[in-house]
Amino acid sequence: MQNSATPTHCPYCALQCGMNLTPVPDGGVEVTERADFPVNRGALCGKGRTAPAVLSSRVRLTSPLVRSEEGTLVPATWDEALDRIAGELRRTRAEHGPDACGVFGGGGLTNEKAYTLGKFARVVLGTSQIDYNGRFCMSSAAAGGIKAFGLDRGLPFPLEDIPKTGCVILVGSNLAETMPPSLRFFNELRENGGTLVVIDPRRTKTAEQADLHLMPRPGTDLALALGLLHLVVAEGRVDEAYVDERTAGWEEARAAAMAHWPEYVERITGVPVPQLRETVRMFCEPEAAIVLTARGPEQQSKGTDTVGAWINLCLATGRAGKPYSGYGCLTGQGNGQGGREHGQKADQLPGYRKLDDPAARRHVAEVWGVDPDSLPGPGRSAYELLDALGVDIKSLLLMGSNPVVSAPRAAHIEERIKSLDFLAVCDVVLSETAELADVVLPVTQWAEETGTTTNLEGRVLLRRQAITPPEGVRSDLEVMHELADRLGVEKGFPTDPEEVFEELRRASAGGPADYSGITYRRLAEENGVFWPCPTADADAEAGHPGTPRLFLDRFATPDGRARFVPVSHRPSAEEPDEEYPVLLTTGRVVAQYQSGAQTRRVDELNAAAPGPFVELHPRLAARLGAAEGDPVAVVSRRGRAVAPARITTGIRPDTVFMPFHWPGEGRANTLTNPALDPTSRMPEFKACAVRLEAVKP
Repeated sequence: MQNSATPTHCPYCALQCGMNLTPVPDGGVEVTERADFPVNRGALCGKGRTAPAVLSSRVRLTSPLVRSEEGTLVPATWDEALDRIAGELRRTRAEHGPDACGVFGGGGLTNEKAYTLGKFARVVLGTSQIDYNGRFCMSSAAAGGIKAFGLDRGLPFPLEDIPKTGCVILVGSNLAETMPPSLRFFNELRENGGTLVVIDPRRTKTAEQADLHLMPRPGTDLALALGLLHLVVAEGRVDEAYVDERTAGWEEARAAAMAHWPEYVERITGVPVPQLRETVRMFCEPEAAIVLTARGPEQQSKGTDTVGAWINLCLATGRAGKPYSGYGCLTGQGNGQGGREHGQKADQLPGYRKLDDPAARRHVAEVWGVDPDSLPGPGRSAYELLDALGVDIKSLLLMGSNPVVSAPRAAHIEERIKSLDFLAVCDVVLSETAELADVVLPVTQWAEETGTTTNLEGRVLLRRQAITPPEGVRSDLEVMHELADRLGVEKGFPTDPEEVFEELRRASAGGPADYSGITYRRLAEENGVFWPCPTADADAEAGHPGTPRLFLDRFATPDGRARFVPVSHRPSAEEPDEEYPVLLTTGRVVAQYQSGAQTRRVDELNAAAPGPFVELHPRLAARLGAAEGDPVAVVSRRGRAVAPARITTGIRPDTVFMPFHWPGEGRANTLTNPALDPTSRMPEFKACAVRLEAVKP
């Protein structure tokens, strides 16, 4: 154990805030300020400050658990647990074929773990059935970015560019609660004379900071973006020279947008025409402007088209591939960016290569030392994989995810998990999903291991080990090494994270997400490196500097031009009707994170956010006869959730909001709709039809 402070990064959101960790006598660590990291400059939210609480043996797992003949989880040795997993996976493959083995990962896994998990699935198990919970995060933004720019990186510029632009349109993000340290960039924007437009059906803490707040009906962000583009054209604000020089497909996209005249868009969205016109003015008058989207517009069954519409607005006004301008996505999970770049996703290989590309398969297979033809093809997306459990998929290895709480139509997914022949879970804590497992393996967490993550800017970072993990806890890399060995693959699964990263560099070389010029030494010395960062020429005096700002010279398309994608408004998969007349939207609160598996074990965070609630407008509450704090039932076609009422004028009267961090009776994802975007396969978390019922004492 080290005595001095170890510089590292927060285990939670995609800001990956810098922090220092100092060991304390009880075996844990103390978090102290690390002002040198530019993303947070020392600032931390409550989750980051209290992260060491999860290191305590009082809340975390310290021994493997195996389900006994009596049906309970009991402590076991590592050999017993690993032998059980390997035996069940071997049996499943023998009886049902390799695709009967499923693998489900997480956006919080380091790059090394995500890379190894994808390799394990395809090389050891030979299965195509692998995906991860990051599919629920920014897959729509990824798909939209690839269509338009030829490349997906959450932010194509660093956060420090935001205060230097003239206007930011922030769509469907409550970053004041989801990533509080980032709010200072937007405060600096306004201090510098820039403006902030926030688009959200709720008057959130973020919206309170805005110069203009638009409150559209959930599920109508696509129509809103098209209405703004219509006004850009009608008011003569198109940057014709830029469109001619740097884009393709404008005429088709223009024609689609012109069908969305302002009054029509007002009827769909509920946003008054004067606010639409003011948004266009604020966005177009400055020399530079940015659009940022988050889960609001992306977690929809038309999320890819919605992202495309916002990108079209940027392209038509010349706001992409220029300094302090462009489109970006605010990634949610800690390694949501890197987690999908290196092989966890059903259709991807390391380096953001496509699994169905023969050249990509040859390159990665050579690094892995296998025949390209032995690699399986693309598999099911996250929800489709979970929906197939117990039917086509008989055994599941799950790492770093809690779908019993986080998946849409969660009660159905819980039943699918229970129907498995075998479930193995690797986690830090006994999550609601782990409670259903046949084997649970206790694995190391952020302060106990070294590894890399990639933050929302595309900045690859080095998390450093600060303390020794408890006896009885092993890393995910050790787990996969031991399982591979038991399943007949003795080589190719190292346990040292730097050794894994060196292989990842080779596997990613030449791919869209090229890490080949990045080393642990550089990450430590340079406070992170932006990808793409290809290997420098042999005679170069220094390595490639990395790429903080993308697309300044050309876009990542064959001809270097960005692509307009013609899109049109369509309703959500489930619109309100007489039986279910209200819209439900979901999201997060500042003191909890994702499924809450870790944050719900921290006393300080639970005191701030002890449980679920239903946020509703006073008019809706009056019709229901509900007062503040009264239990309210929210019912959809998929189930029923009950939580206390929180009454506020800061939400649309036709909409209710529930945070999704809790299991049990108040589980918001019992209600949500698994209707999938046809391109990204993103479920429609952000809009479904519900009714409200008063709950009698």
